[in-house]
Amino acid sequence: MTLLTDSDKRHFEELGLLLLKGFYDVPNQIEPILEGIRRIVEILCRKYHVEAPTHTAHHAMTEAFMALIQRDRAHGGEIYDAVKQIPEFMQLVSDVRNSSLFRELREGSIPGLAAGGYGIRIDCPGEATFKAPWHQEFPAQLRSLDGIVYWTPLVTIRPSLGPVEVCVGSHREGIVPVLSPAESAQKGAYALRLVGEAERLARYQHQSPLTEPGDLLMMDFLTLHQSGENVDVFPRWSIQFRYFNFANPLGVKIGWKGSFAGGQDFRAILAEAGVAI
Repeated sequence: MTLLTDSDKRHFEELGLLLLKGFYDVPNQIEPILEGIRRIVEILCRKYHVEAPTHTAHHAMTEAFMALIQRDRAHGGEIYDAVKQIPEFMQLVSDVRNSSLFRELREGSIPGLAAGGYGIRIDCPGEATFKAPWHQEFPAQLRSLDGIVYWTPLVTIRPSLGPVEVCVGSHREGIVPVLSPAESAQKGAYALRLVGEAERLARYQHQSPLTEPGDLLMMDFLTLHQSGENVDVFPRWSIQFRYFNFANPLGVKIGWKGSFAGGQDFRAILAEAGVAI
């Protein structure tokens, strides 16, 4: 099964990102996830006696979700934890074509699916606490230096929803040193900041791809990117998961350990392996 052209492979190698339009089957792979979300939101509206429309996935993911978090922000966290357990979501994450893509982009690799590295993000309007700042995926995920982020939207991403912003070609810079502010409203990976961030970001062309359900955006683990700012009235729903290469020497050296998603700080793990960031 060949999924990519030679041009696709060169594009990813040179730019550190690749957008595959319509990669996933919307009726058979995306819509069942949306229906699962709808049912969970419907259950929680009943549980918390919130009157809001849930007869379609669109209504549930927009009006009903906002009504729930306006009642109590913790209801949003309950949904966030629940939706990643939808079977159809797990089926998409482990779709055999995902590992095939990885093998095509990483010749000779042995693909792994990062435990704790998959989920459904719900980025609400005007919320900065959970907004992912400029970062590379490697420190936050580890597993292997040779990894790829898979990002696919569950709603049509218009500019007001804040599409992911990417520094084109930044993966070539290698591992970027980071600072961890002593005091921040954000925790874990969200609190990390790049050393010399402003100057570093100014060196690259920035892209913010507009995507639709079924599209797949792939990014190298070292490609600099951040969450876009949601200035809409509704949440931005998207799926993220990460594949890595078991055969990567650094991955082997650290035993494919995870970072923040695994409850550990990357610095301690890399220090043991003789790598400093």
